[in-house]
Amino acid sequence: MKLVFMGTPDFAVAILDSLLSAGHEIVAVYSQPPRPAGRGHKEQPSPVHAFAATRGLAVRTPLTLRSPEEQAAFAALNADAAIVAAYGLILPQAVLDAPRHGCLNVHASLLPRWRGAAPIQRAILAGDVESGVTIMQMEAGLDTGPILLLRSLPLPPDVTAPWLHDRLAEQGAGLIVTALEKLGDGTLTARPQPEEGTIYAAKLTRDEARIDWTLPARQIERQVRALNPWPGVWFDLGGERIKVLNATVETGQGQPGTVLDDGLRIACGTDSLRPLRVQRPGKAPMEAIEMLRGHPVTVGTVLG
Repeated sequence: MKLVFMGTPDFAVAILDSLLSAGHEIVAVYSQPPRPAGRGHKEQPSPVHAFAATRGLAVRTPLTLRSPEEQAAFAALNADAAIVAAYGLILPQAVLDAPRHGCLNVHASLLPRWRGAAPIQRAILAGDVESGVTIMQMEAGLDTGPILLLRSLPLPPDVTAPWLHDRLAEQGAGLIVTALEKLGDGTLTARPQPEEGTIYAAKLTRDEARIDWTLPARQIERQVRALNPWPGVWFDLGGERIKVLNATVETGQGQPGTVLDDGLRIACGTDSLRPLRVQRPGKAPMEAIEMLRGHPVTVGTVLG
């Protein structure tokens, strides 16, 4: 098919690659504009933009699609469909209506659960036992369109955001190709999303990164698995922001935030948490026991 692709982060790169491998014609790629990044704060293209450039694809990076000029330029592409994966801009109705088969979204959750910006992390934070990918026919509402295809993925108890991100990107890459095959032969059918079970996956913020020791240890451990690498989970120790990269839940009670043993077992609202892998400011990640050799923490210390 003659397609427009619209995506920005790494998650979308695998999906664009699969469309090219399947032989579809990508007439244009839309992505977020380059942003300052790195130590020098130089403008860097998005992962999708960079990948598309290596494949010789035309890339467009408008700040908005609301102007009549941008909408006319989009319509002039005469695409059979637009494939959208974590693009980051709202698509006006004129854009949704322009391709012959409309706009198909690759969404990293089992809709209607986890509509919105951060479905991967929210699923882990909630302790979900399964996730998956939905191919959805887009409409004006936020992830409210009819479901075209859906594929589930069981989640291991130690699932992390990077692991789930990669599995769902791979799953979505295959599922969108299947959806287009069915669209081409007329066997792709849509069904409305059920209203029951709708949950919104709010965008992640830095405010969620600091550990609140009054929460149950199980919830904090899920926070560690869900919020690394960004925004990262941390606690304050002697004025240093210590990132927690891996942790385990253990028994033991005390005032929340109290260090219970010389191995950095910390009391929480329920049970206790033992950081296993940590990172001090400006340092490489290390095992917590390695940090304690050089910077022992006294039993009874109460962390902020």
